[in-house]
Order: sequence, then structure tokens, then C-alpha cells
Amino acid sequence: MRKSLQQTIENRTLSEKAIIPYIMAGDGGFDRTLTAIKLLQESGATALELGIPFSDPVADGPIIEAAGIRALRSGVNITNTLSFLQANKDAIKIPIIIMTYLNPIFNMGVASFVKQAIAANVKGLIIPDMPIEEKELISAHLENTDLALIQLVSLTSSESRIAQIADQSEGFLYAVTLNGTTGSTATGDEQLQNHLRKVKSLSKIPVLAGFGIHDRHTAEIISQNIDGVIVGSAFVQALHEGNEEFIHTFFKNKVKLF
Repeated sequence: MRKSLQQTIENRTLSEKAIIPYIMAGDGGFDRTLTAIKLLQESGATALELGIPFSDPVADGPIIEAAGIRALRSGVNITNTLSFLQANKDAIKIPIIIMTYLNPIFNMGVASFVKQAIAANVKGLIIPDMPIEEKELISAHLENTDLALIQLVSLTSSESRIAQIADQSEGFLYAVTLNGTTGSTATGDEQLQNHLRKVKSLSKIPVLAGFGIHDRHTAEIISQNIDGVIVGSAFVQALHEGNEEFIHTFFKNKVKLF
């Protein structure tokens, strides 16, 4: 089943690369989160990855981890985040992708989570600590829905492993550009470019890269051979500092620069 998130990305990439910002739900309060979503969608984001704060975020670097701690201290969790999205779904015009870990989903109950996510018009789901061998824990609840279960491939994944994961991903395939957590710096060197070319050749769905993309220049380099990028720490930090100029600068002249 070809889900609407994939269609949105493919429609975007007819003319330019896809850009998916990541932000932390409830960092600074849900009113601020809604303001950030509106700013990013008006700036030209293809979709938005919304992180759920979690106490043990194995994939998060220091900037995103700090945002998660701020949100947790404000009482933000998976349940009230989905309630926030449902209450504001008419104001949110771009696809929302939830990034969370298995524990919060299991704590809520998989069936309940999926039901509420669909009610909140969530279009994608990323679970970094769920290997492909365990995907049926979630995917069995997603049949005949428009909620895409996005898979990640790493720099150390073998060609056969990449092909296996690509075949089972929905929406897009997430190519991780670092051996580490978010917030480090990706180089975009020839070794990485060769890896991304390989991933793209093995995937029938769009390929987007994430981790370590801090600025427009790096985004342009890394997206040369794939369909777009996911940018997290840079946007999280800019929003925390109230630096809207960074966001406007990142998105301006999208078609010309890409």
C-alpha cells in the first residue's frame, strides 16, 4: 500500500529536494510547538518529524536530549502529544511523523497508540530502537491505515541488509549518515556519497538522510544523490533560541539552490 507520506515526498521531489525538520514536542510548551509547526510549514517544510520526549533516548545527541529533558519536566508525554496534534490537526497542513521509542508505545498500548495517532492525522512513525525483525509488533496494527512505518539503515548495514530494510519501509527510507547520535557533524565525503548512492539504488521508495546536517550547505551536499534530508539539532537549537532567521535562511531559494 502506497501511503500518503510517500506521495507527498514524491510530489515535492519532482522539483526540489525534500526537507523534513525535526522538533521536540512540548519544548517550551505546546503553544510554542504549534507556533514552530506553523513557521516550518510556511517556510516550506515537506513534512515534520515530531519527537516524543523519553528518559532514555539512545539515538539523541546533547541538543535534542536537552530539549527532551525540558519537555519531560513540563509533563509532556506521548498521550498529551497525540491529544495536542488531534486538537490542532486543522491548523497543521503538512504530514506529521512521530519519532518515539518502543517503551512509550508499549506503555500506552500499541492498539491505543495507533488509534490515537490516526485520529491525530499522524502520517509516519519512526522507532529507532526497533529492529526490522520486531516490526510486526507495530506493523500488524498498521494494515489498511495511512500511517507509514519508516525504517532506518546505518552506515554499517550490508547491501543485503539495506535491501531487506528498504523492501519493508514505508513512506521513505531513512539513511543515517553517522555512526553515533544526532548532533555530530556529517561530512558528505565521497565514502558517504557512495553509501547513499547504494542505498538509493536498492530502494523503491524515496531515500532521505539524517543525523549531522547542521546547515544549508551540508544539506545540499548530502542530498545530491538522494531525495532529501532530515534536519534535527539545528532546528531544535534555533527554535530554543528564538532564531527564526536561521529557519528562513535554511529554506529560502529552495528550487534554485537544490
